[in-house]
Amino acid sequence: MTTAARSQVPELVAPTMPSLTAGLVDLIRTKPATKVDLEAMALMTLDGIANMMAGRRTEPGRILRDWGAGRYSDAGRRALVMGGCMHVLEVDDLHRGSVTHPGCVVIPAALALADRLDVSGEEFLSAVLFGFEAVSRVGMSVGTAHYKVWHNTATCGPFGAAMASATLLDLDDQASVHALGNAGTQSAGLWEFLKTSAMSKHLHAGRASEAGLVAAELAQLGFTGPPAILEGPQGLYAGSCPDPDPDAVLRDPGAPWQVHAVSIKPWPSCRHTHPVIDAALALSGEVEVGSVAEIEALSYQAAVDVCDRVEPTSPYEGKFSLQHCVAVALADGKVNFESFEAPARARVGGLRAKVTVGAAEPYVSAYPTAWGGEVTATLKDGSKVTAKRTQCKGDPELALNAPEMASKARELLRFGGVVDPEAVIEGVLAMASGGPVPEIEF
Repeated sequence: MTTAARSQVPELVAPTMPSLTAGLVDLIRTKPATKVDLEAMALMTLDGIANMMAGRRTEPGRILRDWGAGRYSDAGRRALVMGGCMHVLEVDDLHRGSVTHPGCVVIPAALALADRLDVSGEEFLSAVLFGFEAVSRVGMSVGTAHYKVWHNTATCGPFGAAMASATLLDLDDQASVHALGNAGTQSAGLWEFLKTSAMSKHLHAGRASEAGLVAAELAQLGFTGPPAILEGPQGLYAGSCPDPDPDAVLRDPGAPWQVHAVSIKPWPSCRHTHPVIDAALALSGEVEVGSVAEIEALSYQAAVDVCDRVEPTSPYEGKFSLQHCVAVALADGKVNFESFEAPARARVGGLRAKVTVGAAEPYVSAYPTAWGGEVTATLKDGSKVTAKRTQCKGDPELALNAPEMASKARELLRFGGVVDPEAVIEGVLAMASGGPVPEIEF
């Protein structure tokens, strides 16, 4: 190499103070975890696996699995396919404060590595617990403006997948920081797909899972990454976060593990639709659909930005339509997979046309700490009925209990063609009590 060429190669200079990623690794690894935490993580893992098994029976899932055939010997490729399938049906978990779906990026990476590593069930759950913490804390730090263009699960998810993978690979703290640095430099995922209902959102989840896993595998071999990938002058905040909150990464280290702040979806649609679904379901027994003149659904701005869709033309668009979700919940008194198919969309089309949506207080200011909404039906006689929700079913404040979680998983597993759902349910939950990592046929 010439002297001139050498002068252009930057020297590797150690940071003068610990980076946010170094602080995050230390926070997570020094935070005590109890059996209660692992039990909560086991329930979340069950939900994720059930979503994954059900998602494989969809058209996007079929495409992902066909592409993955013959590539499963590579853990990263396997994580990509599993992560994509886990996110297809829009009934997976959601962490409100970070606006991320931790399960579809963290759990697939851990499953892909567990296939080849000798790890116990408790070690597996601990790694996933660490991954949930990482994606949630990074997600809470990127600020609300980031979400207008960037899909937080895709951009923040690689940090969680990397943290879980680094833990299962038994990387030391320095190597783990390298893993998170290179996970973060792969952050990507744009909302443009919503305009055409493209399948990109599933790819977002899969690629985030793969990115974190690959970053950890490379770190195990000595491949270095930028320690200040978050706060550096050319890092994630500088590049894509107009209003970041860097302190959120390490804030309140003694708080409960973030897994306890994760919501579980009872209905298969975008979580932003759930507050008004809750409200519409409350009205469904009180209102005769034929007597409705107009309906107003109010929530927070992000819900309107993502889910203002007057005339959904596919099941996927229906899952991202406040108007359709309100109409079908009000008309049927229930929301399930069939609620978004063509017959249901046609049946409630007249009622859906009467729904207007908007953002309003107190929901705007409460978001993202709380995801609320309200539905007001104005009847033909001029009277009005309203239902309001500051939280919705499945949020930590109104959490599904263990039997309800198992029931949801059972339904998803059956939808996914699993012959013996009980064996999967019992095997996953047993990890918190010393059981092994169950074999998941995917």
